[in-house]
Amino acid sequence: MSTLVVHIPQRRRLRSRSPGSLEPEASRLGTEYVYVTSPDGLALQSQGQCAASLLPKATTVIAVLSDSDVSWHRITLPKAPAARLRAALGGVLEDALLEDPADVHLAIAPQSSAGQPTWVAAVAHQWLRAEIAALEKADVFIDRIVPMAWPDDPPIGHFAELHAEEGESTEGIALHWAHADGVASVRLQGGLARSIVPSPAPQGTRWSATPGAAAAAEQWLGTSVNVFPPGHRMLQAARTLWNLRQFDLARRTRGARALRDSLRKLFSPEWRPVRYGLGALVLAQIVGLNLWAWHQQSAIAAKRVAMQNLVKAAFPKVSELDIQRDAAAVMQRETQTLRALAGKAGDTDLEAMLQAASSAWPAERPATDSLRFEPGKLTLSAVGWNDAQIEQFRSVLRPGGWQVESNEGRLTLTRARIGAPS
Repeated sequence: MSTLVVHIPQRRRLRSRSPGSLEPEASRLGTEYVYVTSPDGLALQSQGQCAASLLPKATTVIAVLSDSDVSWHRITLPKAPAARLRAALGGVLEDALLEDPADVHLAIAPQSSAGQPTWVAAVAHQWLRAEIAALEKADVFIDRIVPMAWPDDPPIGHFAELHAEEGESTEGIALHWAHADGVASVRLQGGLARSIVPSPAPQGTRWSATPGAAAAAEQWLGTSVNVFPPGHRMLQAARTLWNLRQFDLARRTRGARALRDSLRKLFSPEWRPVRYGLGALVLAQIVGLNLWAWHQQSAIAAKRVAMQNLVKAAFPKVSELDIQRDAAAVMQRETQTLRALAGKAGDTDLEAMLQAASSAWPAERPATDSLRFEPGKLTLSAVGWNDAQIEQFRSVLRPGGWQVESNEGRLTLTRARIGAPS
């Protein structure tokens, strides 16, 4: 399952601007995204920088936010229904946020429990929504949004080059300090970085730096650091359990996207045993159906041969071609011929049909005053019969294979067809 990790460019902080001018993030023309790809989410496969429309295709897309674009707040998670949890979080954090709670997107830590302490990540809502929309417009659909760093223990200190924003002329080195009490991003120049990092650093602290900041970091620390290119740090961030796509920014897949997500999940490595099992099940069903069809065809062929042999033995003078064409019709035809030669009445002759009607005739009804006979069909007058008498006449004849129809004072007696409703 291939993974694409995209770094959303750091949000530009507004300086002085004239009234009516657009905010810098309102225009994204020419924006390029740093990205890395991985075949399994662990090993780095490729990396680069390009426009959103040129990003590589992958089964899973993860967006990473810069350290300074996420603020962190420690609270006790309110006990509120899921539909009202976002409003409850805004009420708890109202005094801690620098903006109106409605203008901030909030996300709670994974595996949080109501009534227990938890971390809440806060991000500029309109900015993040606009970034998601810009990527989706280029057919890059984000599955998860993760922070570059989050409160962690033991602490992590990462040094990286600090590029000058528009309107600034200074660059430098930034220290991103993630520890159990939060995350801070400060310039290495000055005394603020010294004040937030304990001296000596806590046991187990992990230090890293980008290649361009490694020398300055080692000089500032007085010890060596692990060189950690930005691509590797992005891939490491993508493995976190955090997902900032919560509440109104949660993914809502419908239609073709829902089908695409389902297929992508089905063809992921984790579902490989399921695919093998389904394939084996389908194969077994196909083989079983073919074997059963072959068995049924063999049984039908055996019965057909047995019937043909029976007709040949009973009527040796009949053409073998006629027997092979329709043995049942030949047997019926020859039997009727023999019956006629013997002078015996058949089931559909007048004598047999009158006898059947007489056996079921209601005792309280007089003899019929008219009848009409056609081969296999006897129509009797039944004027004055009530529904009970007609139903009694029909029920008596039904077990013998006769079918009775009533219409406008007439009863029509016929032989019931095999398989037809009586």
